[in-house]
Amino acid sequence: MPDPLIRVLDPTRCHLGEGPSYDPVTETAWWVDILECRLFEVPLDEQTGPARIHALPMMVSDVAMIDSSRHLLAAEDGLYIRTVRDGQLSLFCPLEAEDAGTRSNDGAVHSSGALWISTMGRNAETGRGAIYHVAGTRVTRLFAGLTIPNGIAFSPDGTTGYFIDTDEGVLRRVALDPASGLPVAGPETHYGHSGGEGGIDGAAVDEQGLIWTARFGGACLDAYSPAGERVRTLPVPVRQPTCPTFVGRDLKQMLVTSAYEGMDEAARAADPEHGRTLLVDLGVRGLLEPAFRLDA
Repeated sequence: MPDPLIRVLDPTRCHLGEGPSYDPVTETAWWVDILECRLFEVPLDEQTGPARIHALPMMVSDVAMIDSSRHLLAAEDGLYIRTVRDGQLSLFCPLEAEDAGTRSNDGAVHSSGALWISTMGRNAETGRGAIYHVAGTRVTRLFAGLTIPNGIAFSPDGTTGYFIDTDEGVLRRVALDPASGLPVAGPETHYGHSGGEGGIDGAAVDEQGLIWTARFGGACLDAYSPAGERVRTLPVPVRQPTCPTFVGRDLKQMLVTSAYEGMDEAARAADPEHGRTLLVDLGVRGLLEPAFRLDA
């Protein structure tokens, strides 16, 4: 299979680009720069000029759609509803608000409308991270003792959840109740990443059930089968890709965020596109991340 066309969607360099989402109604892509407290907005039907950048009053790691007029933002002390029209924020529910040493990290919405969202130590301290299930304002801790929880994604039928501790390098799967997105069994090893540079970061699933992951530090995307095999590796022109999501009218394009976090001047010079956000004409149809249900 030939490599797809890859281009820079937005030239702005993100310190730590993350948390992308897509609104199919307005054909708009959204993502954040966690460390610089910025929210990015690009109408994909126009693709003219750079993204519109919105300043945020706190670090935000993930954008989930509620509807075309509202987002759910995962921030350092809780989940906030943001009104698209005027940027107003209102606290929806707290998340580790009592612990100033942690912040939110990777997240994804299950087909039930519930959110899985992770937390981690602000300096990636060992074992400070966790993954939570959020249904409406009901917050349930699922997994604890993680360091850099990432790769949260779900199978097309909602019966399997995926996640990884990037520090550990093991992609895990867990059987779920498809009606709620809650686990019905303990996690199992899906793929143990060894060999090659970098660590598995964010993930997105296509309609065939392949789990597409960004390999931070490895300058590539990897695809894993539902059976637990790595079936494809796609080079990308950024050293530190962070998170993919499917976008576009036919969901055959993939937006990939990236970061220059931790890179010195020499490393940045060796990686000319560092921190930029990419658009990959993947050619396989992905899944649209569901909207978060406020009343789940």
